[in-house]
Amino acid sequence: KEAELMADCKIGRVYTGITGSHIRGINSSGMVAVKDKEVTAADVARVVETARAINISSDQRLLLVEPQEFVIDGQDVKEPIGMSGMRLEAKVHIVTGAQSAAENIIKCVRRCGLEVDQLMLNPLASSLAVLTEDERELGVVLVDIGAGTTDVAIFTNGAIRFTAVIPIAGDLITSDIAMALRTPTKDAEDIKVESGCAKQLLADPDTQVEVPGLGDRGPRMLSRQALAGVIEPRVEEIFSLVQQVVRESGYEEVLSSGVVLTGGSAVMPGMVELGEDIFLKPVRRGIPKYSSALSDMVAQPRAATVMGLLEEARFGRMRGYKVAQKNGSVKTAFGRFKDVIVVNF
Repeated sequence: KEAELMADCKIGRVYTGITGSHIRGINSSGMVAVKDKEVTAADVARVVETARAINISSDQRLLLVEPQEFVIDGQDVKEPIGMSGMRLEAKVHIVTGAQSAAENIIKCVRRCGLEVDQLMLNPLASSLAVLTEDERELGVVLVDIGAGTTDVAIFTNGAIRFTAVIPIAGDLITSDIAMALRTPTKDAEDIKVESGCAKQLLADPDTQVEVPGLGDRGPRMLSRQALAGVIEPRVEEIFSLVQQVVRESGYEEVLSSGVVLTGGSAVMPGMVELGEDIFLKPVRRGIPKYSSALSDMVAQPRAATVMGLLEEARFGRMRGYKVAQKNGSVKTAFGRFKDVIVVNF
């Protein structure tokens, strides 16, 4: 309702983000013969359909078919339409997720009187908001540290190459603080957000943090450096797991642009410095590339996914292949933008 009032329009459909340990990513390819020796949009549609024809279990749902590159008679091309050739091949990245997880999101949205226009993978949405074209071309790993999961997406040569989800994230940092300091979970979250530091050497030993006690126990004081000593091991574990995933992906040596951190935990002091210690690559925080109204409100890593969903809705990108500009559907997408809003789950 607040969004409708601010936008002065009626909202009927939403774009939603999805993630979780059920997410699976795989690279696939397909090939077709070019009918008239000149590649058309129909040929592109056919070859992408061939590439996406993989076996997935009945409890999984196709979430994304993202092109990496096309090959015409052995030659790599990014925009095949209009080019001559006999054989067209498509290399794509496919992401699937649990059918039940997707259905639950859709049901939740429908209970609010809305319809889901598109489900989109959280790290892919975040990438639209924070990554530059140069980073995508030169090789970059996006690390989105949420509450329950850490999402990893690798881009090289302008396309997504690898996705993974690690079931350890910000909530476990909060849990560590609550257990180590014997304080309520809600207070532990507040302490993490207001006073947390991911690297103990960077935390001020003279700054004191008030730690509420459990039950009728009174609060006590703790140095910020001691608090960082609780946080650092868990962040180091998260980064080490990301490093392991990146190494196993086979793309570790082609990530010239390094690592971009997004998500609520990315704003914590010391995250970039500890990340550079572990990844041995340049690390930066991902801030949404947005400079219009309310930019101050969204200029933070935690807003990356939502701003990416908005970017997707605004431009009406056809995920899978770039036929939109050829058949006019971009105009159609713009025409219905005013009743689309984004929701992040």
